[in-house]
Amino acid sequence: MDDLFPPFAPDVNDRPRRFRPVPFRLIAPNMITLLALCLGLTAIRLAFEGRFEPAVIAVIVAAGLDGIDGRVARLLKGTSRFGAELDSLADFVNFGCAPALILYSFTLHNLKSVGWIVALVFAIAMCLRLARFNAMLDDPNRPEWKKDFFVGMPAPAGAITGMLPLYLHFLGLDFSAWGRPVILVYVLVIALLVVSTVPTFSGKTWGKRVPRDLVVPIFLVVVVGFGLVISFPFEAMAAVSVAYLAGLPFGAAQYRKRLKQEASAPVVPTQNSPSAPKV
Repeated sequence: MDDLFPPFAPDVNDRPRRFRPVPFRLIAPNMITLLALCLGLTAIRLAFEGRFEPAVIAVIVAAGLDGIDGRVARLLKGTSRFGAELDSLADFVNFGCAPALILYSFTLHNLKSVGWIVALVFAIAMCLRLARFNAMLDDPNRPEWKKDFFVGMPAPAGAITGMLPLYLHFLGLDFSAWGRPVILVYVLVIALLVVSTVPTFSGKTWGKRVPRDLVVPIFLVVVVGFGLVISFPFEAMAAVSVAYLAGLPFGAAQYRKRLKQEASAPVVPTQNSPSAPKV
């Protein structure tokens, strides 16, 4: 909190103290986070009202804002401890509580207490995943290349893939009594992936430098992707969810490859190491 609202300077004349003004670059990322939090809470309300389509869209937009706020903070040099804590709390509501309650209102409530237990497991898995993520940020011995990977499925990805049964329902798939146990098992698997140690691509270090000959193709891909999401939102989200789940083994394989490269890399002796040449 102190890095967002710095302590006021003492007045040598013993006049009433005044708070220093907060730079807007510190406020802007937190405003985006609060907008995402409002969408997550609204999604819960819409689920209670049985309006599942706008509830799902609210969570998806919140996931998009979650991917923006951190980048905006780094771009504006407005990162703060307050913003990091606020982001984690918002993520728990948006990607833990909201999807769990949407799925419970959609079909898990038909399974009585078992369905509620799975919804609880999904929400608590998100909470544990976020707590572990915050704890790993303070690890000074973490290699730089590991920033390219998450430990377990990230919270936004877990929420988006966890709502895959809803996308299929909106596309006309009827989940009758036979489909409810399948959805229950699927949601439980996603919750376990969230708290697992399976490495997944983070994407946070991508896009810092783009080759000049790829600029125009990237523009075209973004425009086409945006058009598909706007025109066929649930078809696109179902395809993205399936593609993401199918790509998890490739991310784990790449992580193991990088780990082997680090283990086989020669150790450079330092001045204080026993193998260092004496001067």
